[in-house]
Formats: sequence, C-alpha cells, structure tokens
Amino acid sequence: MFRVTISGAFDGLDEAGRAAVRAVGGAAFTEAGTFTFDDSVSAFTFRCQVPAGPQDGEAEATRGAMAALDAHGHAYRVLRTAVTDMRDIKIRRRGRPA
Repeated sequence: MFRVTISGAFDGLDEAGRAAVRAVGGAAFTEAGTFTFDDSVSAFTFRCQVPAGPQDGEAEATRGAMAALDAHGHAYRVLRTAVTDMRDIKIRRRGRPA
C-alpha cells in the first residue's frame, strides 16, 4: 500500500467545483482521495491510498494517485508530490525488545 500526497492549486474552480471539493474534504487517506484546502479553495492537498503490487514502486503509485485526482474532474496544477511505501514502515511496540 502506498500513501500519496499531492500539493497543488486549482485552475479556474467555479462555485460548483468549490462545493464538490468541500464535499470530499478530509484528512484521511482513501482510494478515492480526500482534499484539504485553503479558505478560498484555490490551493489544496490531495491524500490518496494506492494499492501496491509486489513489483510496484513510486512511479506506479504516483500514476494511481493522479488518476484518482483526475477522476474528481477539476483543473489543477501540481506543485509537489510525496509517496510513502507503507510496506517499508516498521511498527515498534512498547514494552517489547527491538
């Protein structure tokens, strides 16, 4: 599983688009993706969770997240992306030797 964060800016978002973005707002990582945004809904952060195959890497995760962002149908400019491969995350339990 990958978690992808895309920071960007909307291009020419109208009131209906702003309402649609507000409707899917949130900070959770989901496969459809969620938005956090500024007060004017012009800048955004898009969080998306992308399933990972055994040979998948950051490029496949980024493509999957971009497809999820495109599915929302709003024009945008990407400023930066960040990909976290959750398979690499180590959980350290309290009270257990490392």
